[in-house]
Amino acid sequence: MHISKKLAEAQAAGSPAFSFEFFPPKTSQGVQNLYDRMDRMHDLGPSFVDVTWGAGGSQSQLTCEMVHFAQTVVGLETCMHLTCTDMAKVKVDGALSEAYKAGCTNILALRGDPPRETEKWEAIEGGFRYALDLVKYIKAQYGDHFDIGVAGYPEGCDDQKDQDILMEHLKRKVDAGGTFIVTQMFYDVDNFCAWVDRCRAEGITVPIVPGIMPIQTHAAFLRRANGMGCKIPQKWVDALEPIKNDDAAVREVGKGLVAEMCRRIIDHGVLALHFYTMNLAQSTKMVLEELELVSQGGTPTKKALPWRQSLGLSRREEDVRPVFWKNRHKSYVARTQDWDEFPNGRWGDSRSPAFGELDAYGIGLKGTNEQNIKTWGKPETLRDISDIFVRFIQNDLKTLPWSEAPVTDEAQAIRNELIDLNRRGLLTITSQPSVNGAKSSDPVHGWGPPGGYVYQKAYLELLISPALITELIDRIDRTETMTFHAVDKAGDARTNSHSDGPNAVTWGVFPGKEIVQPTIVETVSFLAWKDEAFRLGTDWAKCHPAGSPSRQLIDHIMNNWYLINIVDNDFHSSGGIFNLFKGLQVQDLDGPLSSSKPTVNGHSPKPLAELNGNHKVTDGKVFDEVLN
Repeated sequence: MHISKKLAEAQAAGSPAFSFEFFPPKTSQGVQNLYDRMDRMHDLGPSFVDVTWGAGGSQSQLTCEMVHFAQTVVGLETCMHLTCTDMAKVKVDGALSEAYKAGCTNILALRGDPPRETEKWEAIEGGFRYALDLVKYIKAQYGDHFDIGVAGYPEGCDDQKDQDILMEHLKRKVDAGGTFIVTQMFYDVDNFCAWVDRCRAEGITVPIVPGIMPIQTHAAFLRRANGMGCKIPQKWVDALEPIKNDDAAVREVGKGLVAEMCRRIIDHGVLALHFYTMNLAQSTKMVLEELELVSQGGTPTKKALPWRQSLGLSRREEDVRPVFWKNRHKSYVARTQDWDEFPNGRWGDSRSPAFGELDAYGIGLKGTNEQNIKTWGKPETLRDISDIFVRFIQNDLKTLPWSEAPVTDEAQAIRNELIDLNRRGLLTITSQPSVNGAKSSDPVHGWGPPGGYVYQKAYLELLISPALITELIDRIDRTETMTFHAVDKAGDARTNSHSDGPNAVTWGVFPGKEIVQPTIVETVSFLAWKDEAFRLGTDWAKCHPAGSPSRQLIDHIMNNWYLINIVDNDFHSSGGIFNLFKGLQVQDLDGPLSSSKPTVNGHSPKPLAELNGNHKVTDGKVFDEVLN
């Protein structure tokens, strides 16, 4: 969606919009940390984010990669900076093509600063001299595909302080195709408001977005303000100087000063705020909370679907996903990024395997061995493993190898049941409670347009000992409402589902719309997920030295246990899925795992071969049967 349209909607609604700026970090670890931060800051609800242009080969490519990640993976409407500095037309064409392919429809066209080693800005041969030239070129090449933002300078810029000349340049950029204006940072609100009034008097009617720099530390505040030639109000000097050596106090006082400035901007009728985050979250979040634009803690934005939508060019209309990737959003996007359309033919009759290879970005376990050992310790018994899962469900741990995000509020309804299962050696991967007609506005379960109702079936996915799988399947067989898929690492798989097609586990009913079924369980995607799930566990094992008790323990689970998903198709039922596990547990959780014996109400369960249920039994041939 074009930024100018978003800003116009905010203006019409009288509700302030806000946005964030990020820049390319210098290290690979910095990039990963920023991606995680962008993912978290999504829940603050920015109208858009922008990514600054990294001049030079590797940095400019990183800008394109960041735009792709923000737009396609995180699902943030993204604006890409593009400068004239060191940019021949062929480079501009390449950057615009990358933005287009990522689904980005917004460009901030800038002249840019001179290279660090050059005192005076000069255009390179075959390049552009002014931002105006860049605006005209983008417009000529892409028409209205890109919304084109331009820069405004309420206090002048480095090589031009004459406001008459700057205003003339701004008007020409807007007349050439600029659709919104983002200003340099400032702290003098009176000067900004007078500048806005002059823009309007000159006939510049496009949205104006003021650049806001939150205060992190006193030294950084002075360095940035002086570097940009910003006027600092005496009130700010008097408030910050006495506490300049106390960073926490500076952030707290600075929060109030910046929030007061923002209120005055809003009162002047400018309902947009653009935060120069410096790739940090805390100070920006503090200002937004002070302005009551987000709640304390940052309430997640209203969801159009139960999962976060990608804004990639080809997948904006995507409206269905397998539930298995509920806690692995990034890897799902990475493995499906080459699909031509959403839903793709995989959901139809062709049944072709469409998921990408496991070596795609984001599939394996993140973090270094040391970081992961620090997070999950060195488990040596199954009890140690189950304690890790319990701590995750209790929110003492924020991640598991199979979950890149903390447990959601939805799990509160079944938290005690999940804790009980894990304490008995039944390791839960993904789950959801049943929901029978919650309003689409419900703060926990709600999604979709207003006035609707949402439903979901109870779902549970877990790792289970091979000696327990037979008894569990036997119990599922004795129900009339439950279906399952089970598979081990080697591909020994079975199911009682009568169809390989999708089984909706969430759906919504909304006024004037067909029923939406955005989350499903089905065979072919479960087999694709199976490979990833066992890969993640194997990666976890490899965090520990070969031959260590932790490596042997986790490897044993990955090489011998089953992954099973269960759906209770009676969405009225609230706890039936957990009744399957009564009396089911692994005996001697503290002993060597290879000798641990399962018990079911004090008795050993029968072997898998003795089951006579109506199953598809594949013994490793499941891929040939399903995919062909």
